[in-house]
Amino acid sequence: MQIPVSQIQRFCMHDGPGIRTVVFFKGCPLSCRWCHNPETQSFENQIMFDAEKCIGCGSCDACPHGAQTDRKNCIGCGACTALCPTGARENTLSMMPMQQVLEIVLRDRAFYGASGGITLSGGEPMAHPMEAIALLKRAKEEGITTAMETCGFFSEEYLPELKKYCDVFLWDIKDLNDVRHKENTGVSNQIILKNLKQLDCLGAKIILRCIMLRGINMKEDHLRGLRQLLEELSPQTKIELLPYHCMFEKKVSGLGMSDAFNHERYIPTAEDMEQARQMIGI
Repeated sequence: MQIPVSQIQRFCMHDGPGIRTVVFFKGCPLSCRWCHNPETQSFENQIMFDAEKCIGCGSCDACPHGAQTDRKNCIGCGACTALCPTGARENTLSMMPMQQVLEIVLRDRAFYGASGGITLSGGEPMAHPMEAIALLKRAKEEGITTAMETCGFFSEEYLPELKKYCDVFLWDIKDLNDVRHKENTGVSNQIILKNLKQLDCLGAKIILRCIMLRGINMKEDHLRGLRQLLEELSPQTKIELLPYHCMFEKKVSGLGMSDAFNHERYIPTAEDMEQARQMIGI
């Protein structure tokens, strides 16, 4: 089985309990305007260019499509990445055999302890449900604890099997206002919330992860909605409020994508975050 990997990061501390190896899947059904991993949205390979690494050697002139002078011509064939001596041009998609992915995860088994392990992220792992579930199952067979960061937008038929092989879910809640959710992510939040509540009924361990964007979702209806949602879910459900940051701007530029999102205006202050916590009651 081939896993559509964007990248694998080792020794991560913020993607679930303990020390974790994070496997980023390529492709997502959402198109969040503020996506921190824009290179994982598309299901196709894209070329990431880092101008700071470029030495101007001209190797990329071998591009058969002329994309070295006009990024619009890039079809993600990878001819330039194969020739680039400094890694200034990199593929954002690698189809990796599941065993190869698992071997990378197992390299750090000694550091995981009782709580660390593998986290599937993206993109959206459940945009590739068979691959994601199979990888979780293999990790569990190796005695590795499992976590998944998900937007929750997938078919409910996979919930029982996911619960069986995933120890903790990091569930992204973008906005409880459905109109704003559609406007900023491209989809309704109804499937996301339905799956969340069904998974909670199955007894899953869930951490709600909520990116806070000043002027977008840091509004009374969303914050009070989060408080009500917490009251409806199991007492074991936790919530994390994550202040929006714009450190991904370099990625957007590296992909050659246009970016009309006025980033800095949406960064919440410490006072904004404290007010949000008080309104939610955490």
